[in-house]
Amino acid sequence: MRVKVLSRNPDDYVRETKLDLQRVPRNYDPALHPFEVAREYTRALNATKLERVFAKPFLSSLDGHRDGVNCMAKHPKSLSTVLSGACDGEVRIWNLTKRQCIRALQAHEGFVRGMCARFCGTSFFTVGDDKTVKQWKMESPGYGEEEEPIHTILGKTVYTGIDHHWKDAVFATCGQQVDIWDEQRTSPMCSLTWGFDSISSVKFNPIETYLLGSCASDRNIVLYDMRQSTPLKKVILNMRTNTLCWNPMEAFIFTAANEDYNLYTFDMRFLTSPVMVHMDHVSAVLDVDYSPTGKEFVSASFDKSVRIFPVDKGHSREVYHTKRMQHVITVKWTSDSKYILCGSDEMNIRLWKANASEKLGVLAPREKAAMNYNQKLKEKFQHHPQIKRIARHRHLPKSIYCQIKEQRIMREARRRKYVFLFLLCFIFVFVLTKCITTVLWQQCMEVCERTSMSYF
Repeated sequence: MRVKVLSRNPDDYVRETKLDLQRVPRNYDPALHPFEVAREYTRALNATKLERVFAKPFLSSLDGHRDGVNCMAKHPKSLSTVLSGACDGEVRIWNLTKRQCIRALQAHEGFVRGMCARFCGTSFFTVGDDKTVKQWKMESPGYGEEEEPIHTILGKTVYTGIDHHWKDAVFATCGQQVDIWDEQRTSPMCSLTWGFDSISSVKFNPIETYLLGSCASDRNIVLYDMRQSTPLKKVILNMRTNTLCWNPMEAFIFTAANEDYNLYTFDMRFLTSPVMVHMDHVSAVLDVDYSPTGKEFVSASFDKSVRIFPVDKGHSREVYHTKRMQHVITVKWTSDSKYILCGSDEMNIRLWKANASEKLGVLAPREKAAMNYNQKLKEKFQHHPQIKRIARHRHLPKSIYCQIKEQRIMREARRRKYVFLFLLCFIFVFVLTKCITTVLWQQCMEVCERTSMSYF
């Protein structure tokens, strides 16, 4: 005789301790859940709404500069350390954890035009309007010691930018030309130039470290090879490029911030046309910096806003602004990919979250699971009209909103003009072709008549 009994494993439904959640058996057969998509859509909609409700990206403001912040640099070894240079020649070192200045020094007379940290993090370099390049210790001087640079190089012209090699004791400056320097020498190893106008920015490639790019005031972007000591390629844009930044994950990709309100992402192997044009700013773009992942970059503009762009999208996914923030001169994305720093000409450095609705601090396992689940739901339903509208909506200052509206009207007018000209050209060609065809047909008929008459 056979007896059928129910067999249950207590490990499947019994809690290990009283603090654990009750285990609920689930059957994932789609036939048993006919309203699964509807429930997921409602959850995705609620998650999208809550994301906008909790989007509070501004964290803090670092005060202390007595003039506009002109440039910034990241510490290569410390996530909590950032350097800033102002228009009055002052350089400050900040501790982001404590959100306070830990060191201030008078580096130059006039503007601090550029600064960069050495790859090992023991020192940093600054250039200014006083035609000098100075190397400073990263650590504060001891008690009783004076604040003096390690090395000072006096140049013949004003240096407008500086960047350090990612592996070697070599740095590059730009001004009337691009100079490659050895840290132990007071004269450049080589000088690179292609054109006659001044150069505003120079950047080393973080992957192919012997490559560097520069932006000149004659609308050129020039790429150089440090091994050959010669320029490689040049691309000319419609307006001047203020700065460029290399993608830290793709050696051939770089993005240029232009005066025509756009950013252009190029592949250095195919410079005839940009890979992507990033539009949304309504004034000149002054600075750009990539995230460590290489998937996004942040831009600073004269229109008093900071925007975050995906590399493969033409429009920004986020825009940051405040009432007090004026023209944003410089911007940096921290090395842990979580925060954004921007310096503006009203003497403040602002700290933002890279993901506006991200919760800071330690997350419980249930919070992580819920966050990942909601993120997947938002990705699944991201193209539905209502969810897409809520996710894209941003509040903008009235000035930016009106300028965007005006530019949209101008673009539409240009489009109508080009369509009208195209139709006009098409009609002209059509009429001309028809006239020519008619004349040729008449001539052929006359020839045929003459031939037939002579034959008879």
